[in-house]
Amino acid sequence: MLRKLRDLLAPTPSAVADPATRERLAVAALLVEISRADFDHTDAERATSIHLLARHFGCDDAEAARLLAEAEAAVEGAVSLREFTAPLHRGLAYDEKQHVIAMLWELALAEGGLDKYEDYLVGKIAELLYVSRGDVIRMKVQVEERRLREGAGLPGQRG
Repeated sequence: MLRKLRDLLAPTPSAVADPATRERLAVAALLVEISRADFDHTDAERATSIHLLARHFGCDDAEAARLLAEAEAAVEGAVSLREFTAPLHRGLAYDEKQHVIAMLWELALAEGGLDKYEDYLVGKIAELLYVSRGDVIRMKVQVEERRLREGAGLPGQRG
């Protein structure tokens, strides 16, 4: 009974029947979790999340914003990260999981710095997706190097 009530209040990925929709919501929810990790959810992080979702899923910004809003509601009703990582672990190939982790790094580094809580959370999500620590570090370095090439400046360590 409580589970049905919770499913009605917040559309967590485990409550969504369609696997593709479940995966989309889970990816968006992980982006929400990263943006909230440093306790400073900014408009810039929201805009970056929308851009990342639109690029990843090949949709327009309006659809990505709707997905992000659904994910924000799902995160509010979530009990643990497993609600978001389990559908991805089951449904994605290893290289797709790596791409999700790279997206998380892009968001975490979007403001030019890396908060210790964001860093920890990306690592924790990677563990739950069974992405190797070496690949996680490699993706972080790649995102940092790409930011440098694109003129985003050197990411510093915050927190």
